Amino acid sequence: MNTPAHLILGLAAFSNAKQRKVTAAAAAGALFPDLSLYVMAGVSLAILQIPPDIVFGQVYFSEAWQTVFAIDNSFLLWGLVLAFALWWKARAGITFAGAGLLHIALDFPLHHDDGRPHFWPASDWIFESPLSYWDSAHHAAWIAPLEGLLVLCCVVVLFRKFRHWPMRLAALVLFAMEFMVIRSWLLFF
Repeated sequence: MNTPAHLILGLAAFSNAKQRKVTAAAAAGALFPDLSLYVMAGVSLAILQIPPDIVFGQVYFSEAWQTVFAIDNSFLLWGLVLAFALWWKARAGITFAGAGLLHIALDFPLHHDDGRPHFWPASDWIFESPLSYWDSAHHAAWIAPLEGLLVLCCVVVLFRKFRHWPMRLAALVLFAMEFMVIRSWLLFF
């Protein structure tokens, strides 16, 4: 799924309008599994001036990048974070881990040839799904609109959950970003 979708779904599922710390943890957990990609791709593209086709066609699949992705997308490591948070009864930690687990659980079935080793360190196996959220050759023309509909439903949930406009505005901005990303994937891939 697209990162804006993960943020909206994580916030819809785990945020609490009365607890800013919990809401911030939901957003952080929903973002964290993709954060390394943004940092590494941003540095590669903007600072190192590596062409996009090299970054996403070669460097993305390098052992170094895949190792980072294995760590921040591991069901096992996120499960440990959740276990520790439950042990300590840390509400924000439980929320953070829950949003992270939701993120990778939704990514798992939607990556064809660009998946991550979700069971690292126990296994380097990567599930090659017949579905993709971005690649039309693997049903993105069906998946992307469904993702958009799910995100729209979650924006409605956020509007009901949060009565103040800063959070509603954030939800609308994320929805607009999601719409633009879906449009781009379907036009170019």
